[in-house]
Amino acid sequence: MMDDVSISGAEDDFASRFHREAREPCGLYLISPPSIDTDFPDRLAAALDAGDVAAFQLRLKGLDDHAIARAAAPLQALCADRHVAFIVNDSISLAKRLGTDGVHLGQDDGDPREARQILGREAQIGVTCHNSRHLAMEAGDAGADYVAFGAFYQTGTKTVEHFADIEILRWWTTVSPIPCVAIGGITADNAAPIVAAGADFIAVSGAVWNDPGGPAAGVAGFARILG
Repeated sequence: MMDDVSISGAEDDFASRFHREAREPCGLYLISPPSIDTDFPDRLAAALDAGDVAAFQLRLKGLDDHAIARAAAPLQALCADRHVAFIVNDSISLAKRLGTDGVHLGQDDGDPREARQILGREAQIGVTCHNSRHLAMEAGDAGADYVAFGAFYQTGTKTVEHFADIEILRWWTTVSPIPCVAIGGITADNAAPIVAAGADFIAVSGAVWNDPGGPAAGVAGFARILG
């Protein structure tokens, strides 16, 4: 069993964006591919060096916490060196063990209040809200730092059970100062309406990792949309 890892260093500016009144330009929230290999640290470094990435989420379904922790160590170090927030998916206990910058919770992955108690006030806690205004309001009331809506388009990364309309982004930005993340099938070619509707972050995976020019080209491709 590997020793527990605790590497912090998320960009202060990124953290501050979760507690603000005036909304800032939309940022890029990068999510790992469903599985990774020994070459992935190099691919992640190339992606992070190619443009302004606010956060990276490690999402590896089907692996136990020990395997994810082993995979996380070099990736967490890369993010810390580049002042990119490192988020883990699903597991509050793993976020605590690794000392990550935050955790992203699905609807069945725990309560934001519990995550806050365990991870502390500085942790960034995100909640999947699908296409539901009710779930978003509940997450906000529970202390989430951001809510995630989607999918907005078809995606090959995961099976889509809930599709969201961009109107939910417009609605959310009028009723809450809490940032919203748009996720699901977003590419550089279809992101503009999502950004215009008020998304604070766009979460992307396949559009970067499957780009024919490599992950650096994938990240660079969003520059013209995000400015």
